[in-house]
Amino acid sequence: MNTMTQPSPQPSDDGSHAGAARRTFRQAEQWLGDWGLSLVLLGIRWYVGWQFFASGKLKLMDWGSTLALFRDEYHVPLLPPHIAAIAGTFGELAFPLLLFVGLFSRPAALGLFAVNLMAVISYPDLWTFECPAAIQSHLYWGMLLLVPLTAGAGRLSLDARLHATLHALRNRR
Repeated sequence: MNTMTQPSPQPSDDGSHAGAARRTFRQAEQWLGDWGLSLVLLGIRWYVGWQFFASGKLKLMDWGSTLALFRDEYHVPLLPPHIAAIAGTFGELAFPLLLFVGLFSRPAALGLFAVNLMAVISYPDLWTFECPAAIQSHLYWGMLLLVPLTAGAGRLSLDARLHATLHALRNRR
């Protein structure tokens, strides 16, 4: 009998507690490999998206103060203050909505990254506050936005559904 064609016995098939533990570990590892990154990406999308969405809501709720901030405090290069206020507020409201549902996640993350970068560039006082939390928050958000920008939205997203649907339609032909 040729032993090369017979499957070798798996250590986990011995029926022992150790075998059951190995099977459970492999199943958990498989689940984390399949869904773990998607859960992390979902958390990042919601956490960072909420920071910007809340800021955009505040700007929209008191538009007069927002215009004053962009005129007197924020010095956005190349844009008049009222245009910068509209663009910044729009970005803080629209891009997070896309991230929340995971639709066009990479462009949305790139857009929020640009909004974040513009905030850091246009408000130099961030660097001079005695409390470094202000600039650190922007640095954390920027680093977190690089994750969906490079990895995509994950399985728990409309991007994934759209990709699966398009793939199925292509395979029908």
